[in-house]
Amino acid sequence: RSCVVQLASMASAVLPLELIDKCIGSRIWIVMRGDKELVGTLRGFDDYVNMVLDDVTEYEITPEGKRVTKLDQILLNGNNVALLVPGGSPNYD
Repeated sequence: RSCVVQLASMASAVLPLELIDKCIGSRIWIVMRGDKELVGTLRGFDDYVNMVLDDVTEYEITPEGKRVTKLDQILLNGNNVALLVPGGSPNYD
């Protein structure tokens, strides 16, 4: 069952960390403060929303245009996370 289907069927009162926990093993789109967005498979996180992601695509908007970087795995600092979109991805293509 995908993370998005699980979220749709959950009760209305959900704590943020519970929601993120349901997304472990699923694809997630992360919008960072600044000009970066990442899409990857969530492997784990902590109470500060620091995250480990696998099979990551990083999108960075620069004055020269969009830069796309592929990474096997990253440890992402939660301080700069602005938005998490379970099952989502940017539509840059």
